[in-house]
Amino acid sequence: MPDYDLYYWSLPFRGQFVRAVLACTGKSWTEGGDAAISKLMGESARNMPVPFMGPPMLVDRQADFAIAEMPAIILYLGETLDLMPATPALRALTMKIVNDANDVIDEITLDGGRQMWTEQRWQDFVPRLKKWMSLWEETGRRHGLKKGSGFLLGGEAPAVADIVTAILWSTMADRFPRIAAILDEAAPMTAALARRVSDLPPMARLAAQAREEYGEAYCGGRIEASLRRVLNA
Repeated sequence: MPDYDLYYWSLPFRGQFVRAVLACTGKSWTEGGDAAISKLMGESARNMPVPFMGPPMLVDRQADFAIAEMPAIILYLGETLDLMPATPALRALTMKIVNDANDVIDEITLDGGRQMWTEQRWQDFVPRLKKWMSLWEETGRRHGLKKGSGFLLGGEAPAVADIVTAILWSTMADRFPRIAAILDEAAPMTAALARRVSDLPPMARLAAQAREEYGEAYCGGRIEASLRRVLNA
């Protein structure tokens, strides 16, 4: 029997962070599918496994526990699967990185498509995107990350911060080469870390599965179409 039930759309985006943590720890899970998600979202809060507005939502079968919101899910998995650092300071910094990643994908989709990308909006955003990238670069610099080696918070093996970093930047860079070029220029150590972690067998298998199941899709809908137009992707 699978260890978890994951409810997320048939896309990478926020759900891919959860999938990656599960894949890296050898856990099994089912995917609820779009129809099941829509049905759950239409329920009253009283009838939901956990009150939530939108996916991802995860059910831990063994613990009989459900949790929603990407950062909360990652925290739960990180703590229960022993992927968090030992000290309170580094655990807090890990969650800052997770929340920063959540903010980046909000911004790259203009808050879930409240507006569409235009060439001018994108050009205005590029300096801010570079600033986001620099946060990862400086965090790594302060904690011993070297170009081509090491992990983001100085651990001996990939932990939550490294997995989240790899999924954030590699998923985006793989689908939008112009963003990949910006990342290589603005944050070369981060780009190297993302590639190294993404090349680990569980991550590589997950990426291949995403390509097979979702194709070039990233976040979907009109907002992805507008992003592809401005990035010629």
